[in-house]
Amino acid sequence: MSAGTATRTPAGAAGGRTPGRGGPDVYRPTTARSRMERVRARGAWGFAAPALLVVAAVTIFPVVYSIVLSFADVEIGYDGFTIQGFGLGNYAALLQSADWYRALGFTVLYTVVTVSVELVLGMLVALVLERLGVTRGWMLALLLVPWSLVTIVNAQLWKYIYDSTYGVATWFFGLFGDAPVILGEPVPAITGLMVADIWKTTPFVAIILLAGLVQISEDLYEAAELDGANGWQTFWRVVVPQLTPTLTIAVLFRVLQAFGVFDLPFVLTNGGPGTTTQSLAIMGYKVLFQDINIGPGAAIATSTAVIVAVGCLLFLRAFRNQAKGGDA
Repeated sequence: MSAGTATRTPAGAAGGRTPGRGGPDVYRPTTARSRMERVRARGAWGFAAPALLVVAAVTIFPVVYSIVLSFADVEIGYDGFTIQGFGLGNYAALLQSADWYRALGFTVLYTVVTVSVELVLGMLVALVLERLGVTRGWMLALLLVPWSLVTIVNAQLWKYIYDSTYGVATWFFGLFGDAPVILGEPVPAITGLMVADIWKTTPFVAIILLAGLVQISEDLYEAAELDGANGWQTFWRVVVPQLTPTLTIAVLFRVLQAFGVFDLPFVLTNGGPGTTTQSLAIMGYKVLFQDINIGPGAAIATSTAVIVAVGCLLFLRAFRNQAKGGDA
């Protein structure tokens, strides 16, 4: 064989390439390498299997079991409970329950107000932090204090603040006249819950938005300045479009948390006064664990999850359509 003659490796040999028709050589993975990749894939699944089994046991199975029980006619006895049959009776009773509609209304109101206020305040805080230099780390540390508190501790703190006898809020409002019993009247109780939630969770939203702000290129700000845009125009035409994916993440996180709120109203008001601050989560807890109505309680939990899932999917679809329209 002459020195200028090239030898091609047959297909299937190690490191083999096969000539394309009239084009460059096309690489094809060798049999040995494919076998090694399959072995590695099996090993990866083997290492992940224990974790997947745990997730299935503590997450997937309870969810599926709750859905099954939501359609079940459950009878409680001394020896436990038995399922008498399946049907839509639990959901039919739910749709005829005034308490369920009140709990749904409070949960939706609570979610919309708290998430909206937290987005506005979080954006303001993030814009301020983004302009800070050396002191940004200290401010972030202070900002994390409310968010790092366990919600039960946060609720007890605000319960002392709202106390009708020695609470700071009661003393403050008493300076202007008769102080309301904050946790004993409907409107003050709802407002107090929202304030406590906003105080705790606004830092979380601010940190998410700050992470998006620092990724915006300075070239965009300089281009806007050259175009004669003022600060307000720069915010709406540069900052907000660039932050849309980050805002979407923040909204989804907060909607999932706020719609399933339980611990804050449970500690502060236990759903009162009356059922004014009773969220869907609290109602499901009372029906399931206090009234021992397993079927209706599971139906409340399942319907809440479905409402949240549908709402998030609609929001993501709207965001995706807006992003496509912006690209067009």
